[in-house]
Amino acid sequence: MKLFQSQQWALILGGSSGFGLATAKKLSACGMSICVVHRDRRGAMPRIQEEFDAIKKMNPNFISINEDALSSQGRENILKFLAQTMGDDGKVHVLLHSIALGNLKPIVVQKKSNKSDSAVQSLAQRLGIDPKLLETEIKASFDDSSDEFFSLIQSDYGTALINDEDVANTIYSMGTSLLTWTQDIFQRQMFSSDARVLGLTSEGNEVAWRGYAAVSCAKTALEAVSRSIAVEYAPYGIRSNVIQPGVTDTPALRAIPGNNKMKSSARLRNPFGRLTTPEDVAGVVAMLCTSEMAWINGSIIRVDGGEHVSAP
Repeated sequence: MKLFQSQQWALILGGSSGFGLATAKKLSACGMSICVVHRDRRGAMPRIQEEFDAIKKMNPNFISINEDALSSQGRENILKFLAQTMGDDGKVHVLLHSIALGNLKPIVVQKKSNKSDSAVQSLAQRLGIDPKLLETEIKASFDDSSDEFFSLIQSDYGTALINDEDVANTIYSMGTSLLTWTQDIFQRQMFSSDARVLGLTSEGNEVAWRGYAAVSCAKTALEAVSRSIAVEYAPYGIRSNVIQPGVTDTPALRAIPGNNKMKSSARLRNPFGRLTTPEDVAGVVAMLCTSEMAWINGSIIRVDGGEHVSAP
């Protein structure tokens, strides 16, 4: 279904996997022209290029730029190339910030809990079997997606701890760089008269997950920046919102220590009994980009099937 015109461009920061890639596919299918910015190693490119080629086959108005979106020179190169590609008629209709580059270290060394050990010991004693054997079988069952065993599994978070530099870099990468990009695009007069600025947050904006402190800081900073964009850029026709997906099995999630337990907990809690998918989120992005959704501004929109409001 063609919801958009080819002169309407989506600039997706972090579009080679997960939410960014799914959004590129969805908006392209709806007729919008796409510019994906990504930062990937040469070894990952065959898989990524295959995805990009599929989008380009569906919609020839697609470009990808393998460049550092977080450096001033990288941003300069990207926007200069995009402006040349769009020509006089093209404008940025949507800026999607989907950069997932942060430090996932705990703030203190984890103190070993004896709760799961004692539970396994007690169950093994009742069954009359070796506790080590039972522990091995529980781990194997959990790996096979028997989510109910997640509370008996201990995650290894390592001993490297987060520091001030880690936190500051993460806040800029995954948070306040949204403002930097918005200001630069605006100053170059590249936004359309009815543009959308979109960021991605998570339940970690309220819930403390071990190893997620720096990203939590970044997400709350991104939400604050988005609200300010929503207010101060509204007279120029720019709407700004943040999407909060439920737990989603993306490369970014898999980098989080203990992510298997997060996924199991989410599946058990979600009213629909499944994780959120990138496609769930991409569909909402597409709808937010339509003229009918122009009055949604300064909001955090949950896309999680009711996961957030469901009791654990």
